[in-house]
Amino acid sequence: MKTLSISLALLLVAHLAVRDVDAQKAFWIGAMGGTLVKNGPLELIQFPGTFIMLRKADAPAPSAGSIVNHFGFTVKDIKAAIAKWKAAGVEIEPTENPNEVYVHGPDAIRVEVYGEPALPTPVSMNHIHFSAAAADIPAIKRWYVMAFGANPGRRPCIACVSTPRMIEADDMPGVNLSFSESMTKPLGTKGRAIDHIGFDVDNLEAFVASLAAKGIHIEAPIRSPQGTTKVKIAFLTDPFGTYIELTDGTARAGQSLSVGFRSRPTRQVDE
Repeated sequence: MKTLSISLALLLVAHLAVRDVDAQKAFWIGAMGGTLVKNGPLELIQFPGTFIMLRKADAPAPSAGSIVNHFGFTVKDIKAAIAKWKAAGVEIEPTENPNEVYVHGPDAIRVEVYGEPALPTPVSMNHIHFSAAAADIPAIKRWYVMAFGANPGRRPCIACVSTPRMIEADDMPGVNLSFSESMTKPLGTKGRAIDHIGFDVDNLEAFVASLAAKGIHIEAPIRSPQGTTKVKIAFLTDPFGTYIELTDGTARAGQSLSVGFRSRPTRQVDE
């Protein structure tokens, strides 16, 4: 029996389907403070903890109503960030917590942002916020624990000042998965503005084999995107409608340009 070493989820790769790529670049780079980087022919917008990838689409549906509702970021100076967004004409949705707002980007993208003065960088990815039927939340948490080795728990609701409560969550290296109740059964992500999410792993073949051993199968053979040789990709959909891309090579290609990446935990898989 051969033992393979797998390193999990250095970062999240968020894949957006958008009408106007240039407008999205202006939002994510100019307003949110991302950095444009390239991996061969692939163009990405990098933040500590994540990459944003943009794909042209004719009429993507908004992420509201989808299982993946929005992303959460933290900023070091929330007052300065809000002043910058107001000056740029960015739509800001306040909450009852003065340290938190929602920022609205093109294609009805909503980004939850709250201030964290101890942040070592001006901005960083914090969480993916899922919106699910209440009865499904325990099962979603268990699925990400089983599939990705997430650490289950809860986190405080940042906006809930008058009625504090906890939000169900899973922690993965570099990103938190947060799960809130939806009043209606959410739709899948594919074809919406947040089309899919991705996680970067070392040794994609071994990781896919470990998923198969758990009864989780990818939707097509592992391949490299057109024009690349160093990046490998595979796709699957979780049981609740989240389209997921697994990559091997995306993170390492941009790592030298990044700030604040966390080290990867390594686990052993018997084959």
